[in-house]
Amino acid sequence: MTGQTGAVSTQLAAPGGSWPRRRWRPRPPLNWALRLSLTVVGPVASVLYGLRFRHSERIPATGGVLLVANHVSVLDPLACAMLVYDAGRVPRFLAKDGVFTGLAGTILRAAGQIPVSRGSADARSSVGAARQALEDGELVVIYPEGSVTRDPDWWPMQARTGVSRLALTTDAAVVPLAQWGPHRVHDYHAKQLRLRFRAPAEYLVGEPVDLSALRAQVRDGRPLTADLLREVTDLLMARVRDQLGEVRGEQPPALVHPRPTRRTSGDLPGGPETGVA
Repeated sequence: MTGQTGAVSTQLAAPGGSWPRRRWRPRPPLNWALRLSLTVVGPVASVLYGLRFRHSERIPATGGVLLVANHVSVLDPLACAMLVYDAGRVPRFLAKDGVFTGLAGTILRAAGQIPVSRGSADARSSVGAARQALEDGELVVIYPEGSVTRDPDWWPMQARTGVSRLALTTDAAVVPLAQWGPHRVHDYHAKQLRLRFRAPAEYLVGEPVDLSALRAQVRDGRPLTADLLREVTDLLMARVRDQLGEVRGEQPPALVHPRPTRRTSGDLPGGPETGVA
């Protein structure tokens, strides 16, 4: 991989235009599983998507990072992984435990991905693993919605509050990410795979969210109540929604679509269990 999969600029590219390349960042060392994953994911993502990365320099080059993204397709992790790698980091995804089986499971675990089983002690263990990764200075990608959005117009639906637990109990940079385009290849709503060459996929990285005051209160003993977790979750997702509106050139709707009341199946990494609580 050469680091030339993405692009960044301070303004959106004109229709039909290209986005200026950003300065190359050094890549971290990779184990065999990560090298194998990139060997597969890189070419596939480059064929499926015309990747356009905006402001990837906002992803800190070092230290713990919690990357908070909206979820529009089961294929989201493919392009998102390339964004993170293009920024000089290695992503760790919270992924449903169902994909951690057989050879794929061996590779995913060796690559540092985090299995999540919702509604069990294992889910709490997964939050602990994600928290430890952040404290160790790694980058963790989380889709707080917990599943592909059910909003018919693809705006983020109501998110789960696991993201705010991680945001408030670590010192990691919390970076909002809006993504738009992977659903053109896999339409979750229609349950259709529409293979096409280099479908546009745009990513806008936001400024890190300042949670220092709330984190100080939590360290001083403020309990992580349901109201506090919901407040912070909604704050983070509001940033993501606003960025998505910028990418789409539209105003986000005032009302947030509710998440499903029952568990559904069919998502790959970044799917139903990635919201964590």
